[in-house]
Amino acid sequence: FSDYGDGQLTFDNFLDLFSVFSEGAPRDVKAAYAFKIYDFDNDGWLGRQDIGCTVRCLTGEDHLTQREIDDVTNKVLEESDLDGDGRLSFVEFEHVISRAPDFINTFHIRI
Repeated sequence: FSDYGDGQLTFDNFLDLFSVFSEGAPRDVKAAYAFKIYDFDNDGWLGRQDIGCTVRCLTGEDHLTQREIDDVTNKVLEESDLDGDGRLSFVEFEHVISRAPDFINTFHIRI
């Protein structure tokens, strides 16, 4: 999320990041940042590994077996991978978000 991709946030980067989590931020901006957050390997796609990492982060490290994580990952790809390439593009991710009415209401931080 830094300007230079080095992991060092400037104050402006920090403000931009937090503005995305405000209740008034537009859906498309929230979707773009969510995609960046879930793209752990920064390759511009949400692949199996990214989805698995997301599942682990959301459920806790020791709550699911690897097989359960793989099952969730397979189900996500089965339902969301529209072109069948084994990964989600930003467009496919946006399609998923558009079907999730709670996304806009839950992707925020109240201060």
